[in-house]
Amino acid sequence: MLKFTTKQLQLAIIPLVLVLQGCASTAISTAEKESKEWSPYRLGGGDLIDVFVWRNADISVTAVPIRPDGRLTIPLVENIEAAGKTPEELSRLIEEELQTYIKDPRVTVTVKQFVGDYSQQVRVIGEASEPASIPYREGMRVLDVIISVGGLTEFAAGNKAMIIRDGGTKIPVFLDDILIHGDFTTNQELAPGDVLLIPLAWF
Repeated sequence: MLKFTTKQLQLAIIPLVLVLQGCASTAISTAEKESKEWSPYRLGGGDLIDVFVWRNADISVTAVPIRPDGRLTIPLVENIEAAGKTPEELSRLIEEELQTYIKDPRVTVTVKQFVGDYSQQVRVIGEASEPASIPYREGMRVLDVIISVGGLTEFAAGNKAMIIRDGGTKIPVFLDDILIHGDFTTNQELAPGDVLLIPLAWF
């Protein structure tokens, strides 16, 4: 039977403790990073939502649009401010409004079609076939947006396009190289609020 001294046991345990500490630190840093990167979805004009009121099917509604002014009207609740709120925040606000008519209302808001607040959209302007505001999706790139707007017009100066970010930062994008030559060097990943400007070619 093997016997170990106290000192030998201590020396054997130290590496194990260090490994466990390292794993714990990695888990904490990963959790902190995910917490910082995640942000809740906020409603915007054009979103379609379902409003379910528990035990009150007659005032529950489906596919009701949030108006361009950011407000919403449902049975018993008129012109409630919805844009900029999370679905959970809107649920609580509707519950407050319904308390006048219903005892202890329970409301669930579900987004059926996303458009998003302006700060969560990517706008394509200029010589796109169909200039538009597009709901931001994590990981979306320039090519994804160009496909969404139907490509470029015949008058577009694709290699002079740029992303305008944070109110002024300009990032060059060579759309002709991406679409014609398959060079994805400037197929940039987009951020919420970006504007992709496609200028007109001067002949």
